[in-house]
Amino acid sequence: MAWFEHEGCNLHYAQYGRGSPLVLIHGLGSSSQDWELQVPVLARHYRLIVVDVRGHGRSDKPRERYSIQGFTNDLLALIEHLDLPAAHVVGLSMGGMIAFQLAVDEPARVKSLCIVNSAPEVKVRSLQEYGWWAKRWTLARVLSLATIGKALGDRLFPKPEQADLRRKMAERWAKNDKRAYLASFDAIVGWGVQERLSRITCPTLVISADHDYTPVAHKENYVKLLPDARLVMIEDSRHATPLDQPEVFNTTLLDFLETVETTTQDH
Repeated sequence: MAWFEHEGCNLHYAQYGRGSPLVLIHGLGSSSQDWELQVPVLARHYRLIVVDVRGHGRSDKPRERYSIQGFTNDLLALIEHLDLPAAHVVGLSMGGMIAFQLAVDEPARVKSLCIVNSAPEVKVRSLQEYGWWAKRWTLARVLSLATIGKALGDRLFPKPEQADLRRKMAERWAKNDKRAYLASFDAIVGWGVQERLSRITCPTLVISADHDYTPVAHKENYVKLLPDARLVMIEDSRHATPLDQPEVFNTTLLDFLETVETTTQDH
């Protein structure tokens, strides 16, 4: 467990293992805790760094507007603080957006990219999309975080045998700072780097659950815009794939990283 300061904000991170650096970035309303089923496995092979994004987990929650660019600047400051060489970067949901932003801003910092249940932009274009975001925006403000956490747990982990995951989700969500959560939610809507994806020349793995919020077809469309990318669909999974399908997720990620490591050693 460690902290570093960037722009007056104390940010929490943890490191495990040794080898090539591998950075994991969590999603909205989550924290580095949600990689608990990845840490022991990945740390056997890599120098693993998990971060709590500003406003989340054990990091400070300053009262200000947040942005994906700001979250990315924090991550870049951590990479510089640790003096990391080009790193493997994995981002889930909002973490995927931060990973995308880092990869288009600082391509030399990223050895490989893994995007999980995410997208390179969140633009509200149709009336249907506007309605969906307006509903989420309103519910996020009206409902308590405990209520949202329970509803999300029921939606993401609907099976009887997933009771433990539902309980954890509800407990962890309830601990969020509501103002920081809303500021992070607002940071997502309207963000996008899709028109700059050609800058990302590193090997890229896009992982999509078969029952994610957005269809697999959405991911297929943006994968075509990435110079060196492929898509893997994980079956019987929802938005929190690293938690609901940890074995398949870990194997898929490790296979990809091993290929990248082997290829870069050959050059």
